[in-house]
Amino acid sequence: FVRSFGCEATKKMASSGGGASSETLVSKETTTVAASDAWYSVDEEKLAALRVAKPWTKDPTHFRKVMVSPTACVKMLTHAYSGCEEGIRSGGKPLEVMGMMLGCPHCEIENALVVTDVFPLPVTGFETRVVADDENVINYMIELADIVERSRKERLFGWYHSHPFDVDEEKNHCFLSSTDLSTQLAWQNAEDGNGNPFLAIVIDPLRSFAKNKAEIGAFRAYPPSYSPPSNVAPDFSVVGQDTDAKCLEKWGSCWQRYYELQIEYFMSSQAKAIIDTLNHSFLWTRTLGAVPTAMEPEHKTRMAERLNSKVTDKLLNASSSSNSSSSSVPSSSSGGGAAATSSSSSSSPDNAATSSSAAVV
Repeated sequence: FVRSFGCEATKKMASSGGGASSETLVSKETTTVAASDAWYSVDEEKLAALRVAKPWTKDPTHFRKVMVSPTACVKMLTHAYSGCEEGIRSGGKPLEVMGMMLGCPHCEIENALVVTDVFPLPVTGFETRVVADDENVINYMIELADIVERSRKERLFGWYHSHPFDVDEEKNHCFLSSTDLSTQLAWQNAEDGNGNPFLAIVIDPLRSFAKNKAEIGAFRAYPPSYSPPSNVAPDFSVVGQDTDAKCLEKWGSCWQRYYELQIEYFMSSQAKAIIDTLNHSFLWTRTLGAVPTAMEPEHKTRMAERLNSKVTDKLLNASSSSNSSSSSVPSSSSGGGAAATSSSSSSSPDNAATSSSAAVV
């Protein structure tokens, strides 16, 4: 499938070459492919030198950008959605989930991290806390780290978890709670000095579900010895005394102890050729990316109420279809326990899930 689309794309480029030689066309195409696939390549010598230099230990805000692959993004969102469906199906609230990220600092762009893949952890979430058996967690992660070390050039360099609280019309729930911040600091203290800068990503699955758009935030914590400016928010916007309450509501009680990284996405040249061909031939992305009419502003009903209803209907329909299918087809058992260090809260981010997820359910 990939080869056929790649060959077709090559033929189209050649047919529109306007008299250029085949060698020139091949050279141009090779250069384009190399540039677009650069995010997937790892120069081992440069990466090893970067891990020795560790410039991120000298500048608390060294990293400003995160490049996320489509595979990693889809897997994180799918995992987060499954936690919501599991919680609704069991008659409770959407459950939080957690996983590990694979990637590395970029060798050429000094302030960028690259997330190439993710690995969901088989955790059990209870309302605002993800918990699991410690022994199972440690064994699972040791085995995962061993496999990654043998088969990949990247490392496990970050963790992600979800905040399935409610659907807010003004903001998402991507922030670090006090427990999240403690977890991130522990990871950074253990890994940053070993040449492995650690990253945290938070997913808002319900808002993503409602808006048909990934609502994801990437963060790193400030070292305890660093004192950031008191009037700078995690997104580096300058705030005044009258906006402290808004920062508390959006970023949580620890908003002065971490900062946000800009998220961008990348894909391979083959994937782009396939998507471009499908889009031009079938216009399928218009359907997938279209914002539903329920998202358009209305004067009669508040946006949050309409989105909550929309998300609830989707989750309940998914749960009912899962139950009907499981009654006719034997279900397979799912695997074990895993580590748990994520906790969050609601309304104000640090108290969010308890009260606000009730609106979704």
